[in-house]
Amino acid sequence: MIVVLLRLLIIAAFFYLIYKAVRYFTNPMRKLEHAHEKKEFYLLDEKGNVRKNFLLTYKGVLFEGEKYLGTTPDSFEVISIIISIRDTEKLEGLSRVDFSRIEQEVQFLYPYAKLEWKSPIKEFLQ
Repeated sequence: MIVVLLRLLIIAAFFYLIYKAVRYFTNPMRKLEHAHEKKEFYLLDEKGNVRKNFLLTYKGVLFEGEKYLGTTPDSFEVISIIISIRDTEKLEGLSRVDFSRIEQEVQFLYPYAKLEWKSPIKEFLQ
């Protein structure tokens, strides 16, 4: 009886470890951190949740976007996005082309949104 119970416990522990490994590798925050370290583009967003800000990494720089809901001629959509930077010291080396690529990617997800940048990027782009 104890042997059967021990075997069931080992099988349950095995499936639990598989479950945790799958959860770890599919975690979106881990994917964001991985892209941030590799200096790749990655956008972490819950498109269905307007109240939750999105995080974006590009060339090792982490940006945060605040979404605001409004009305369009047909429906309620995200009409305004304000993008800020977490660490201004990492902006070194970014050009206007980089910021336009970020704007294109965000505009693709939110076609009705007007994008605004917070300081110091706002002054750089003007």
